[in-house]
Amino acid sequence: MNITNFMRQAVDRDRVYDFMIPPENPMLNVGHGCLLYLEGISVSFDGFKAINDLNLYIKEGELRCIIGPNGAGKTTMMDIITGKTRPDCGSAWFGQNINLLEMTEPEIAQAGIGRKFQKPTVFEHQTVFCNLELAMAGNKNVLPTLFARLSPSQIDHIDYVLKQIGLSEQRGLLAGALSHGQKQWLEIGMLLMQNPKLLLVDEPVAGMTHQEMDRTGELLTSLAGEHTIILVEHDMDFVRSLAREVTVLHQGSVLAEGSMQKVQSNPQVVEVYLGEEAC
Repeated sequence: MNITNFMRQAVDRDRVYDFMIPPENPMLNVGHGCLLYLEGISVSFDGFKAINDLNLYIKEGELRCIIGPNGAGKTTMMDIITGKTRPDCGSAWFGQNINLLEMTEPEIAQAGIGRKFQKPTVFEHQTVFCNLELAMAGNKNVLPTLFARLSPSQIDHIDYVLKQIGLSEQRGLLAGALSHGQKQWLEIGMLLMQNPKLLLVDEPVAGMTHQEMDRTGELLTSLAGEHTIILVEHDMDFVRSLAREVTVLHQGSVLAEGSMQKVQSNPQVVEVYLGEEAC
């Protein structure tokens, strides 16, 4: 039997694979309103302490901005949350009952944590719509992926995300033809297709026009509440425009925390990071 005949017998081409919107993780317990707990986290690389007794608590539904100088530990912190880096000591909990340090990177993603890196990574030779379709949670085995057709509920979900990220009019456009800002929004949309509870977003406005920055701020603000967002950003004007709670990292630990007004008036923060920016 050749492979074509085998595939025809193995899969009904008219079958609709109804990969519904993934539900929230039923195991996740956010009973006290705190979604992420990092306590006593430390990690060293070749003798350099990238994270030093870090304690961080993120409430469910909040948009938390993380700022700090280069080398403060911001990227390493996100690596620990997503399972890319294992700390030397400490604990990391998602909700009250999901121990992130006992999980692999794919397991953490499936539990409801999504990460967007600074440089957008999209399928440039596919349409905007297809990028979101490819990002949809579901059966990614070869045969279902080759022959699956979208169900009405899936199409509605993609259209909803397109509206969220402001790319409804570009749904049939190749992703490679999008502006830099639009590619950033598309990648955020690809994460949203997985229905994450927690979004880690790394410097999304780098290289954007002022108009794109404003739109990105509106997008992230609109997502907060339904999702919890940790935003790492260096552009202080952007941070001021949307941050209610700011955490400043320095030498791998929390230097200051609170409102932007409180943080930028902190003498230690001014000395190690903001400088004249705070004046």
